[in-house]
Amino acid sequence: MALLEVKDLKMHYQTQQGAVKAIDGLSFELPVQGTLGIAGESGCGKSSLGLSILRLLPKNGRFVDGSIKFDGQNLLDMSEPEFRDQIRWKRISMVFQGAMNALNPVIRVGDQIAESIIHTEGKSAKEAYERTTELLEMVGISPHRAKEYPHEFSGGMKQRAVIAMALACRPDLVIADEPTTALDTLVRAQVMQTLIELREKFSLSMILISHDLPIIAKTCDQVMIMYAGKIMETGDTVSVFTKPLHPYTQGLITAVPHIRAEQTEIKAIPGHPPDLLNPPSGCVFHPRCPIADKECEKLEPTLRSFGKQMVACHKLTSESAAEVV
Repeated sequence: MALLEVKDLKMHYQTQQGAVKAIDGLSFELPVQGTLGIAGESGCGKSSLGLSILRLLPKNGRFVDGSIKFDGQNLLDMSEPEFRDQIRWKRISMVFQGAMNALNPVIRVGDQIAESIIHTEGKSAKEAYERTTELLEMVGISPHRAKEYPHEFSGGMKQRAVIAMALACRPDLVIADEPTTALDTLVRAQVMQTLIELREKFSLSMILISHDLPIIAKTCDQVMIMYAGKIMETGDTVSVFTKPLHPYTQGLITAVPHIRAEQTEIKAIPGHPPDLLNPPSGCVFHPRCPIADKECEKLEPTLRSFGKQMVACHKLTSESAAEVV
């Protein structure tokens, strides 16, 4: 049985202009100790999906349809007190995007990590602080710095502290939302290596949300490409990145510079992501797709299996998929 099973999930943000369809019919599974990378342009629904799983949506967020099952239990059927006491941070935690915003600037870093242990597990302050120093040491921060404030930490140290906070209650699933945002290349590599080592140490399942395709390729077993709240392509990481089948996936990979490849002009995907208040009819990618036709404008494609990948594209056939190199 899958640890996490999302089925036909629809989540909208209610605004004065109408409903923003941030997640529009998403279905996927994550096995125990599995790692799933979610990629796509800004505004495609990646972070909204992570917040939906943890039920941390803003007040205007509404679940319209579907289910989120964790260990066989539908999380959307639980009351807020039940979810807070049984799931949030105890079994599912999150490394939030931007450590500067995730940490309270007027509370010591160690106290912020210990707080989640005290409130979630009912530990004493002494027990919680002992675990906090252990966690900081695991992520490469000297335990004596637990008494310092966030402004005394570097960007990389803040991110490591947020990772320690996410692991404080020893969850089964960690959602990492852009965990290397605003970090330089060297620190980014160090932070990701720390996250990988801790995932293996604690046998965690992980969802990694990122714009950085090379990081997903290095870290994750499975990858899911999102666009306008929908899945365009999904499958095992090696297959998707070595033989991308959807035009959108191909465009994302083409836009990534390769350090060892011949220097050529980077090709961007033309146009802009759609307005999710009024998404395009048919295939939501058709206004930007180089191979779209009338069928793409009228009919929404469903995910179909092509070997180890699932792709939502009218124009793809078994023969054309076999020709992709």
